[in-house]
Amino acid sequence: MENPLLKKSGFPLVLVFGLFFISVHLEAADDESKIWFKQPARDWNEALPVGNGRLAAMVFGQVNRERIQLNEESLWSGQKINNNNPEALKHLQEIQQLLLGGKNIEAVRLAEKSLLGTPPRVRSYQSLGDLWLEFDAGQKVENYRRELDLQTGISTVSYVIDGVHFRREVFVSAPDNIIVVHISSSKDASLNTKISLSREQDAVIEAAGDKEISLVGQVVDMADANSGPAGEHMKFAARLIAIPAGGRTRVVNNSLLVSDATSLTLLVTAATDHNLAKLDFDRSINPMAACQEALAKVRGKPYEAIQAAHIADHEALFGRVKLDLGGSSAQEIPTDERLNAVIKGAEDQGLIALYFQFGRYLLMGSSRLPGVLPANLQGKWNKDMQAPWGADYHTNINIQMNYWPAEVANLPETVIPYINFVDQLRAPGRITAREMYGAGGWTLHHLTDVFGRTGVADGVQWGTFPLGAAWLCLQVWEHYLFTGDQVYLKTKAYPIMKEAAQFVLDFLIEDKKGNFVTAPTASPENTFILPSGERCQLTYGTTMDAEIIRALFAGCIEAGKILKDDRAFVSRLETTLKKLSPIRVNKFGGIQEWIEDYPEAEPGHRHMSHLFGLHPGNSVTPETPALFEAAKKTIERRLAHGGGHTGWSRAWIINFFARLLDPEDAYQNVLALLRKSTLPNLFDNHPPFQIDGNFGGTAGIAEMLLQSHRGFVHLLPALPQAWPNGEVRGLCARGGFEVDLKWESGKLTASKILSKAGNPCKIRYGDKVIELKTKKGMFYSISGDLKKYDIHVGHLFLLK
Repeated sequence: MENPLLKKSGFPLVLVFGLFFISVHLEAADDESKIWFKQPARDWNEALPVGNGRLAAMVFGQVNRERIQLNEESLWSGQKINNNNPEALKHLQEIQQLLLGGKNIEAVRLAEKSLLGTPPRVRSYQSLGDLWLEFDAGQKVENYRRELDLQTGISTVSYVIDGVHFRREVFVSAPDNIIVVHISSSKDASLNTKISLSREQDAVIEAAGDKEISLVGQVVDMADANSGPAGEHMKFAARLIAIPAGGRTRVVNNSLLVSDATSLTLLVTAATDHNLAKLDFDRSINPMAACQEALAKVRGKPYEAIQAAHIADHEALFGRVKLDLGGSSAQEIPTDERLNAVIKGAEDQGLIALYFQFGRYLLMGSSRLPGVLPANLQGKWNKDMQAPWGADYHTNINIQMNYWPAEVANLPETVIPYINFVDQLRAPGRITAREMYGAGGWTLHHLTDVFGRTGVADGVQWGTFPLGAAWLCLQVWEHYLFTGDQVYLKTKAYPIMKEAAQFVLDFLIEDKKGNFVTAPTASPENTFILPSGERCQLTYGTTMDAEIIRALFAGCIEAGKILKDDRAFVSRLETTLKKLSPIRVNKFGGIQEWIEDYPEAEPGHRHMSHLFGLHPGNSVTPETPALFEAAKKTIERRLAHGGGHTGWSRAWIINFFARLLDPEDAYQNVLALLRKSTLPNLFDNHPPFQIDGNFGGTAGIAEMLLQSHRGFVHLLPALPQAWPNGEVRGLCARGGFEVDLKWESGKLTASKILSKAGNPCKIRYGDKVIELKTKKGMFYSISGDLKKYDIHVGHLFLLK
């Protein structure tokens, strides 16, 4: 009799009951969880990051004068502004007709007057300031070590001076919502330090009692025609408490002087008056009162209890995934030395595993509760008052790339701030859709900020990307595909997606061939050459737009059918898809980027937007062989002309090659990401630092090991020869599955799948495909040849 759990018969099956336990061997992977150095950080790019999603810090590890740079996620200059150009709708049809008629330059001239945002730029995410710790200078420093333990989320500095061992621990607690600094010494009454806070502008700092320091400020913006009017804008505050063990503490000017202590704990928190629900300041919020409320909850709580709660919370998320890529461990070698060796030509599989886990760590540190905002261009770590690109939310790939690893790397909680932020953007996005395009639904363009800016920014050629909202929706949809949460789909995801799709329906126009196209638009940041020899970016009907629309409409259609609702709307989407402009192959055999086969001004451009259908979309696969081959040629041409020269672009290429089932090229680009675009502390280098490359790199490594975008769970789809032996635990697949894999000599030897939702599971390894009927909460242990199964209600990894 056929087992009802197994849709394909003919294989032995054993049912096992017991407690769930994964008997895998990942000790090597556990070792690869520390970034460490023999010396202090010389600059910010060597400091080590800690964060809890809301607060963040960079630890330098200096011996005599320590700097810990601080951030609070919502501290921005600027203010809420409707920057929709009031002339847009009046001239929209004329701009569209100029573009359809091939008069692109005329369309640009008109668009610069009538589409460009008023004002065209956003301001910047800002540093909160710095915490300084000054110590007695010893004669000689010995046994120095500076490290970041990804497993615990604690940055540690340790050294010996004159026979006394000093140790500092810094972490940012999510349970207690504070930054914690703990300093200890091996000798009683040997700790002497001066504690101070600083900020280069817009703040007043003063001691508050003999053991506290307060920082109170308000961002003062000067008038800027490009960024907005002058004003006293966001209010912010920080508060520090010093808790010494032994010794005495006194105020010196605006600093605290601790003398003859044995240990010292500092608790720091910060707040602003930003309100996500309003995308604006909220003067009913008192930032200092918020700080004092947070600190009141931990007053009297022992350091050991604060640390234990932090570690338990951190490990519960971080410990879900383990990765061992084989090879001998080089953990005893400092991380910067390992990276330098790779830059010089060495290969270090442990460093790649460490880089993968660092990406997961950074996502946890920059996007989770108690934070409410998503990770920006720098996550939550920024030292500047005017950050590169404002450390804003670029919506033409960068914020989306930030979340590529979230689901597959088993950190679905990190997507929640992103989803909620996107949800809040609908309100200003509706105004932009209506005022600029006369459309329903909601939209935005190529960037936004914490105030919800949605008009065209930076310039009409760079900034005219009216499908920014549509692309943002796809990660919202992905969260459902991985979790299967129908309540979330009905109440959150589908309403966001439907409104974005409504905008697209209203925005589309017919071209001369009768196809539906977008206009005006651009293929993000790339430039083509017109027959006249003039360079231009503004056009209609880009390939990326068509691919995004197909992905969004497909998601809305599936969601509508799952919810058994909106039949008329679903039918309209299906009808529109049939008339959408097709994806074309260009004269080089690659995927054509624009509506016409224009020459590229920069054939090695960092953006590869026309490959959206390959990744992160799923419309270019082996099931579409002509486009699949064209995608290969597109990447070959890009790379031949110097493509991938920025960190995030290189990370995207890893994902492309993984989707092309090309393990060796994917691996070579992992090496290139480390060799060309990684800073000493493993931050991604655009240049300068930009965090999306870290997240894209982590996602790419996961894509090499597990894929699920083609309707089945594909095991080891792009395993390179450099990883002959290894194992991974805890990756996730669409459909609600968690997957463990083990391989030897380049061949899968064992896998285990946890069914979280009870969905059917089609599994592929090589050319073999099986399909299981699963039950929620059951574990399925599968042999490497996919011929033998053990099914567990609990925990026993037993492959016979």
